[in-house]
Amino acid sequence: MESDSGESTFAAYVTPRGMTINVLDNPVWHALAGPHRLHAIGRGAARHYPRDVAPFSAILEPTVQAYADLAADLPPRTEARLFRPTEEPLPPGWDDVGRFPMLQMVATRTPEGDDDAVSSLSSDDVGAMLDLVALAQPGPFGPRTPLLGRYLGAWSGNRLVAMAGERLRVAGHVELSAICVHPEARGQGHAARLVRRLMRLAFENGEVPFLHVRPDNRSAIELYRHLGFEVRHELVVLWRRPR
Repeated sequence: MESDSGESTFAAYVTPRGMTINVLDNPVWHALAGPHRLHAIGRGAARHYPRDVAPFSAILEPTVQAYADLAADLPPRTEARLFRPTEEPLPPGWDDVGRFPMLQMVATRTPEGDDDAVSSLSSDDVGAMLDLVALAQPGPFGPRTPLLGRYLGAWSGNRLVAMAGERLRVAGHVELSAICVHPEARGQGHAARLVRRLMRLAFENGEVPFLHVRPDNRSAIELYRHLGFEVRHELVVLWRRPR
């Protein structure tokens, strides 16, 4: 699944101009233009997820026209949340609401260790999932986010104490997301078991798992490295709003 350089051979494509592009550099665009196109809202060089699915938008490239397309379908008084490969100038007519770095990590091997005590989550469990997200704060997760892929959880009686699932999907890759554990259940290995199971399922499906994590979340980065992830690139998350 990898080239001699360590880059996944599934992640690249060649444009009509002969340029090689890695789809992981612009994962939201390539998800919405590819495997998740049925969820896509937008036109031209811009796409959005419905906000109750995922609060992300994307542009193909940072042009004036792409930003005009982006603004056309953005809900009023709402920022566009963009995953971009590098810092980019603010286009005319837009305000910078926020920006922060995000590490993109890609799995390099199938993990070792157990993944028992894990169960599949369904639409019947969305209430419990939202309750856990409110406590654990893993990042964006809405009532229809589970439409994007499989979600797994660990229970203590009737209480969901840990979960993880699949979010962005691009050619040959699937993003693992919403990895979280109830504050009272941390230190019991729940996150590792859930991520291991998702990694194995992805590899069995011919997909390479990847994920995004804040650079200052050292404990999560250490866990992901232990499970077989390595940092591929530092992306920039830009929050921008049209005036």
